[in-house]
Amino acid sequence: MSLTIFDLDNTLLHGDSDYEWGQFLVAQKLVDEKEYEAANKVFYEDYKNGTLDIIKFSEFSFKPLSIRTMEELDQLHKEFMGEVIVPMIATHARALIEKHKKQGDTLLIITATNGFVTRPIAAELGIDNILATEPLVVDGRYTTKVDGTPCFQEGKITRLNQWLKSNNESMENSTFYSDSINDISLLELVDNPIAVDPDEKLNEIASQRGWEIISLR
Repeated sequence: MSLTIFDLDNTLLHGDSDYEWGQFLVAQKLVDEKEYEAANKVFYEDYKNGTLDIIKFSEFSFKPLSIRTMEELDQLHKEFMGEVIVPMIATHARALIEKHKKQGDTLLIITATNGFVTRPIAAELGIDNILATEPLVVDGRYTTKVDGTPCFQEGKITRLNQWLKSNNESMENSTFYSDSINDISLLELVDNPIAVDPDEKLNEIASQRGWEIISLR
């Protein structure tokens, strides 16, 4: 059995679930439209450029979670899944996941997007293992603080190493699918790095190094 790791946003999804969750909140009039949408766009551009401050972004994205109960959030997420996420699942993503399952691989999603947004998406995709940036929970409510290491850039490797140790898994013959220059360190770590519909910077590096480049769209 080999470990197969997937990035989520713009890899298995045709779009970014974190950004779209913010836009969903705007559309539902649950946040200040002008202020929130403007900040959401700035953070997303920073992410695409590889310059995102994950702590500041987490404080921003966790705030709407922190002012609602878990029950309210669960209901909102069900609507979000049906209206936004299911149509965003990349055309060939389910087939790729099924291929690796048939090979007997261990599947893992590793994403910078927070666990509240992404755990139900992993379940929809049929992937049991997920590492995500986690909001700290106090007294049964989300806070604006990150719990542990943010699952972003080098933090993905930190979180992955912890997961490998806890689950007695190995990186031997490992594969990682990602679209983003933010994941370059993890792509360099695995045996089989695969660029999926890569951004401009990752496409250039993948081409130079002879990494496989595929599209799931």
